[in-house]
Amino acid sequence: MAKKLKIVIPMAGYGKRLRPHTWSRPKQLLNLAGKTVIEHVLDTFNSLPTSLEAEYVFIIGYLGDTIKAFMAEEYPDLPVQYVVQGEMKGQSHAIHLAKELIDGPMIMVFADTLIETDLAFLEGEEADVVAWVKPVPDPRRFGVAEVGPDQRVTRLIEKPKAMDNNLALVGFYYFKDGRELIAAIEGQMNQEVQLKGEYFLADAINIMLESGACHMRTEKVHVWLDAGTFDALLSTNRYLLEHGHDNSEKASQRMGICVIPPVFIHPEAEVEASVIGPNTTVGAGCKVLHSRVSNSVIEKGSLVESVVLDGSLIGQDTDLRGKSKALIIGDNTEIEI
Repeated sequence: MAKKLKIVIPMAGYGKRLRPHTWSRPKQLLNLAGKTVIEHVLDTFNSLPTSLEAEYVFIIGYLGDTIKAFMAEEYPDLPVQYVVQGEMKGQSHAIHLAKELIDGPMIMVFADTLIETDLAFLEGEEADVVAWVKPVPDPRRFGVAEVGPDQRVTRLIEKPKAMDNNLALVGFYYFKDGRELIAAIEGQMNQEVQLKGEYFLADAINIMLESGACHMRTEKVHVWLDAGTFDALLSTNRYLLEHGHDNSEKASQRMGICVIPPVFIHPEAEVEASVIGPNTTVGAGCKVLHSRVSNSVIEKGSLVESVVLDGSLIGQDTDLRGKSKALIIGDNTEIEI
């Protein structure tokens, strides 16, 4: 019989760095290379061993009903439970709200973090905690894992001042027993270990490590993508198109358009007399007419006519006519230039 694995994904934030798009949608529903961000996150778990039966816990808040509606439509058979985080009190607070649903092994992943990893090893994993890390040139703007000579993690450090440890925490963790994490979070809250009113997960894990009984190790990844800013979204879109999400061969068979790979043009998009690519996604129901679009994402239902776009992110159901170079336009917008 498969063991239950809870996959906890906090996604209650406001997505302020991605406004105006996140006025109408949470950032998990923005589209990259033909899929939403949350779909790319869910794809990470395709490599789970069959001995682990995944059940998802989404911690929602701002515009959370749109997440529920999307999952009901696109993933009706996926076992998902929802917990509402009404106040933004940090990562540990979000996980603690789901404590009644956590009773065994769990994975915690931030909902705007995309990594490439093979999770098959979890079938025989013996460590109490595994933190996924990526070596980076400058670790000072990240959290890092401090590793001892026996390769066990001794503590987590937020935004270290030194450069000697470059193992940046990517926001993906496995816990053999999630109840131990919940106990550490409760200790964190009792001790008021917080920063600017928020309880950070790293502090809870450090409480686990301070007991001396917690065996924690790292798992390195070489691909770590971000979907938290406009520049990051376009960069991640480019990477995904270059690694398996390109449909330029099929798209180039359309009459009257020029395709410069890699691109993703949805089969239900209409493109006429235009040059598309490179590094461009065109969503379902879009119309791109007499335009040149590169290094951009055009979300579903939008009209782009007689424009030159580069490095742009165009929201859903938007009409854009005229001439431009680089634009960040939210949903339900009409612009003539």
